[in-house]
Formats: sequence, structure tokens, C-alpha cells
Amino acid sequence: MHCLHKPLPYLIFALLLSPGAVSLCLGVLFGYVIPHSSLLQVSPVTCGGKNISSCCGHCVTSQEGVSELDCFGKHLRLSRISWKCVWTPIKHQTQRYTLCIEQKTHIEMHANISETSQTIRLSKKLNMTAHVFDKSDLKSCTKTVFRGSPKQLVRCGPPSNVHFNRHSRQLDIQASWRKEETKYIPLYSVRYKELNSPQWKEPPVQSKDRNRCTVGNLNSSLSYEVQIECVANNKCTQCPWSEVFTVPPELTDTPLIEMVKDSRPQTKGRRLVIIKWKFAASELAEGYSVSVGKASGEDPIETFNTSRHLLIVTLSHSAYHLKITALNGAGTSPAAQSTIWPLDDKDIYGKLNLTFNGNTSFTVSWVDDLIKTYSCFSVEWWTRGIKAAHKSFYEDENNYEVIPLREPLELYKRYTFTLHTRPDKETCNLKFINNSESTYGSIQSYFTEGSPISAPGNISSSNVTQSSMVLEWTSVPEKDTRGFLLGYILHYTKSSDDRIDVEKNITVDAGSTSYELVDLQSNTVYQVQLSAFTAAGMGVRSSAVYFETKSTVSLSIGGMIAGVVIGATSLLLVVNLGSLLLKRAKRLLWPSIPNPGNSNAIQKIDGVCALELLEPINRQKLEEEERDANSLHIVDSREETSPVSNLHSNTDSCLHLNTEHEENQGPSKTAADSTETTKVDPQINVGLCRRNTATDSSAQDPTSDTIKPTIDTRQTDPVPISAVAHQCPQLSFMSDYTTMELFQQAMTQCVPATITLEPHGQSEYTDSPLTRPESDYIHQSLYDTVLHLSQGSTSPTEVYYTAL
Repeated sequence: MHCLHKPLPYLIFALLLSPGAVSLCLGVLFGYVIPHSSLLQVSPVTCGGKNISSCCGHCVTSQEGVSELDCFGKHLRLSRISWKCVWTPIKHQTQRYTLCIEQKTHIEMHANISETSQTIRLSKKLNMTAHVFDKSDLKSCTKTVFRGSPKQLVRCGPPSNVHFNRHSRQLDIQASWRKEETKYIPLYSVRYKELNSPQWKEPPVQSKDRNRCTVGNLNSSLSYEVQIECVANNKCTQCPWSEVFTVPPELTDTPLIEMVKDSRPQTKGRRLVIIKWKFAASELAEGYSVSVGKASGEDPIETFNTSRHLLIVTLSHSAYHLKITALNGAGTSPAAQSTIWPLDDKDIYGKLNLTFNGNTSFTVSWVDDLIKTYSCFSVEWWTRGIKAAHKSFYEDENNYEVIPLREPLELYKRYTFTLHTRPDKETCNLKFINNSESTYGSIQSYFTEGSPISAPGNISSSNVTQSSMVLEWTSVPEKDTRGFLLGYILHYTKSSDDRIDVEKNITVDAGSTSYELVDLQSNTVYQVQLSAFTAAGMGVRSSAVYFETKSTVSLSIGGMIAGVVIGATSLLLVVNLGSLLLKRAKRLLWPSIPNPGNSNAIQKIDGVCALELLEPINRQKLEEEERDANSLHIVDSREETSPVSNLHSNTDSCLHLNTEHEENQGPSKTAADSTETTKVDPQINVGLCRRNTATDSSAQDPTSDTIKPTIDTRQTDPVPISAVAHQCPQLSFMSDYTTMELFQQAMTQCVPATITLEPHGQSEYTDSPLTRPESDYIHQSLYDTVLHLSQGSTSPTEVYYTAL
């Protein structure tokens, strides 16, 4: 403003409103610029013109100088507006700025400003022009200019506080504003986009009121970026966007409560409760909120914030409600809820007494002198299916308290009354949940008792005999007893077609659900009924049921059948076990020995050398020698006794001559049908079997004796095969009988010897098939058989051999 032409009252008014303006006017009057009271230095002013250009016209606009000047107004209390200009300074330099505000002919100047903002005074009806000068360098002066209408410069927002909550693919936004501008912001807008997406979703979402806005159809697993602005109006002409808020993914899973466990009582009337849970999407959760409140509804509900999955609290024996949620920047997860049930009376140390004063009040009293320690108490009472009620009171003189009731007590309802003590002195209301109160005592009572309205059910019998049976039933539900159950009455009588006997009644304790009837008659039907009773009397009876005892005949028949079954079972068991024991004993005492007669190599030899083994071999030999059968070479040979015979002198002979069999059977068919005598080739290696006798004591050469035949083979009858005897020495086996060992020991008994024969006639055969290596072992052993001639033997030591 131009202050030289203003009267003195105007200067005083300007002093009260704008100290900067007064300093400007005084500076003009005395030739100096007096700075604002916040400034410490005084700068001279060289220009005294009526406009700004006269003194600052040489300053230019530059990107390297001061820039981005902005002026606006903010609502204050009492409907006032505070005006302010802000700008961007030169980088990396400390500057002194001059701000000039021009409205028509009025100029307001602020010199030597060290900050980048300044509060100004404007007339709302006049347009304004603001200039910021940087004259730190006398040779280079930069400036920036802002022009506008104060009516369009009133700015509201951004919001001072924003809260987000994601659920069901929606985002609930709760925004709050400065108190001075809240009444001027009826609505606001929200724009959003996926995290790191370049484009905002269009159009922005508008709120329903000044506080809440809902954005729907979101992806629960994605993060979003959100900005908020107010909706412009004539009171808020400018609504800039807020900063960008990052909203994390939605927590869709519900925490799972794994354990709510009562640990050992910490002190009298208190308990440690361990709460443990788990959360599937724990990587998205920043923490957990656990809320614990009394089931009676008494305040407060205490909330515990933790990053762990475990919480331990100290509680009284009262009932509590529990709620657990997971937390992150997007809000909370669905809540997991549970109930912490009250403890039984056995864990409460005090004794409580109760007296009803009608159905609108009751008197609670206690035995211990609690008022010496406590003066604040609380009483809770409840019945099944109804929320618990509570009443806290202060008592420091008596050991009782009369509690008025808001609602009258109901008839035939069982109520539970519990007294708690609190360490407070004034006031007695609950201050917090954890470690705050202790339970003194508890008692159950009926305002008025009644008789049971239902009877025991599911009556059945078991263990029925001739004179007794056991009856069983289910108890009466608590809601139907209408009082404290004192016991059951069992009604039974004999029942027949023409009459019913005198009824008998038996009282059974309330804790029992079975009873044995004794001294009954056999083969008799009994009618049974049951009823429950309380202090008010007996309740209704159950429907009649009928049971029959067993008869004597049926019992004896049953005993006989049972005896027969048991006897048969025992006999079968003994037979089976005896058979198994015999088999095991036989296996241990008489082990099985393999039978060499079952071998494929050597067949069973039982006394007589089986001719069946010789017949196929004889036929093969005869076919090979039928062309030369004119001579028979007989050799008498002696050899030393085999060592095997000496080692095994106690063995039985494997082959011997059965003369009786040969005499009865006659000559062999093969020998009888032959028209030519058998011819033996000279120099044939024949296996010789030796025979040890008692008369074999002379020292003879076993290899040099040769017997020349003197009888013409054509005139001599051929020696029948059946007349040839094969006498083998005794054999002994060191181990169990086996096929190969038997064969090997048989082979060792036959020692090869050379038979020197004078040829009766030259044979075209030089090799006998008996010694060919390609022949199988059966041929090799059986063709080398020593035959003892039963006819013509002159001495016991003379042995005759032949080759077939």
C-alpha cells in the first residue's frame, strides 16, 4: 500500500493487522525499509516510487532463480481466512527474498525473508498480484509472479487422517479433516489404481458423506494406491489431491484358535489362561488384536495387540468372551471368537450364602472377614440360556449386601451366583480385565423349586437270571427337574394275565442310573416304572416296561449246551495240540533219511541183482557182438583186496547171486534164443570185482593167471546170463545216503585188470564198447560185472570172469 497519503488512524489500524505493512510505511517515510519483527536485520530501500517496477523492474524470470510461486487461503476459526504464499528457492544456496503483494494501488512488501513461505493480508474482493525477488546478487536479480482472485484461492484439504479397511473385495475409507474446514467439506473423491500401475482408475469414486467412502470390485490379493481430495464448492474452491496411500492386500482368512487352556491357579480365585492361535496368511499380517471381555457385558473390553501367536492373561473364575483378528495396513481379518468358561466351584476358596427377598432382590453374604482387605465387590448371576447380570458395590462395614434386581427371578430356574473381590478403593467398577479381580465364592439356588416334569428314559435290563436282573436308565434333563434332583424311585410288581401283584418301591441315589433287583421269582414277568423326585416332591412316572426272569429248565438246558460246547472245543483243542506235538517230537527224535532207492542213477537193490537193469544193456552188447560169438575167454584173476573193502568191512553186499531165483526161473531168454556162442575179444579191459573169503590166503599173482578155454564154444552151451553171479564186497558210507556217493563208492570197488586171452579166432573188433569213454556211467559200471560160474568151480578161491 502507498502509506504517505493515509491518515494516522489508518496507520494505527494497519499496525494492529499487519506489522509488515507498518514497517513498509515507516520505511518510506524515513527512507529505510524496516523489516518484519521476525527479522533481525534492517535493509535500506533505494526506490521510493509508487509501483513495484520502479524499484525492481530490472529483475528477470529465470528457471535457475526463484520459481513456482503459489498463494492460497485456509479457513480459520470464526470464519476467518489465513492467506499464504509459498515458492521454490534456488538450489544449494541460502537466499534473502522480497515479497510484494499488489492489489490495485495498494502494495504490501516483505523484505529479507529467509524462508520459502510468507503469511500475507489480502482483500477478498480485489484481484491480487504477488512478486518474489531474489536480490542476493546485485548484478543478477530473479523473480517470479503469481496472479489470482482471492475468491478462487480458498483451499481445503488434504485430509488430516485416513483409515482403510478391506473386506469382501471392498475398500472402506474413513477420512477426517481439519476441524476449521470440516463443515465446508460435505463430500470427497477417491481415485485408485493397482500398485505400480501407470493409470488411475476412472472415474474417481465419490463418498456418501464427509467421512466414509467405499470402493468395490477389488482383487483381494492385490495391493492398491489411493489418493483423496474434497469436492470443490464456493467455500472450498481448491481441493488438491492428498499424498499417495499404499493399501496392502485384504486379509481374507480367519485366525484359527488352537487352544484356550486354564493353567494352574495363580493365586486364590485367579487362573492363568493360555490362548494360542494360528493364521494361514501370516506373511500378510502385521500383528494381531485379541479382545477379552466379561460374558456379563461389564465394561471394559480389553484389547491386547501382539505380533506373536500366543497370549497369557490372568483372569478370575468368571466367564469371558474372546475375539482374535489379524491386522495390517488394509484393516483387519474376520474375527475368530470363543468363550472362556467359568471354573467349577471346587477351585473357589470362599463360602457364599444367599437369601431371597422375594423375586426382586436377594442378599449375598460371606463368612470370611473380607472387608479388612477389600472394600470393592462385584456379584454376577445367571441361569441357563440367559445372559449374565452383574452388580458392583462398595462395602467396608458389613459382610453382606442386598442386591436389587431389574428383572424378577423366574420360577423353577436354577441360578448361579458368584462374588468377586477387587483391589480398588474408589470406584468399584472394573478398570481392566487382566489381573484385576479375584473370585471369592459361588453358589447355585432356585428361587422356587418344583417337581420334575419328565421321567427317566431308555429303561432296559441286563444280566437277567432266575432271581435277579439289572435295570438301567437315563437321567432327567436339568431343565425338566425344576429343582435339585434328590434321587429316583423304582416301582416294580409281578404282572400276570388276571391280576397285578402289590407294587414295591425302591429309592435310588440321584447319582446312579442303574440298580439290581434281587429276590425275584423265576420265569416271572415284572412291570417296572421309574420317577425322579426333588424337594418339591415326586415327578411323573415313566411308561411301564416288562421284563421276565429266566426259568430253571431253560437254565439247565442252557448249562448243558454250554457244557457240550465247551467240552467239544476242549477236545478239538487237545487233539490239534497233540498232533502238533507228536509231529514235532517225531521230527526231533527220528529225522528222515533219504532213500537211495528213489534215485534215478541206482535203483533199489533188495537182495537180488535186478535183471531188469542188465537186460537192455545185454541186448545192446549182443547186437554189437553177434557177428563173432565163437569163443568164450575165461580168466581167473586175483588182486589185492581193495582198501575200501578193508575200511568198510561191516557193510552189506550190494549185489549177490540168488541161485534159488535162477533155478526157479531157468535160463535167460536172451541166451536161450541165441544160435551162436558169445565171443570175447582179447585184451579187453574189464572191471574186476574182488571177493574176500576165509580161504583166500595163498599168495597168488592177481594179474598173471590166464585160463585158456579147452572146450569148443560151438559144442558148449553158452553160459546163461542168469547163471552169472556178481559178488561185491561190503560198503560203508560215512554220511547220509545220497545217489552220487553211492555210485562213487560202487565204482571204487571195481579195479580194472588186463585179461590176456589166447585168441581162438581173430576178431575184427579191437575195442570193447564197455570201455568207451562216451558210454554213460550206468553202462560203464554194469558191463564190468564179474560173473561167478556156479558150475565147474573146484575150490572156494577159484573165480571165473567173463565179458559179455
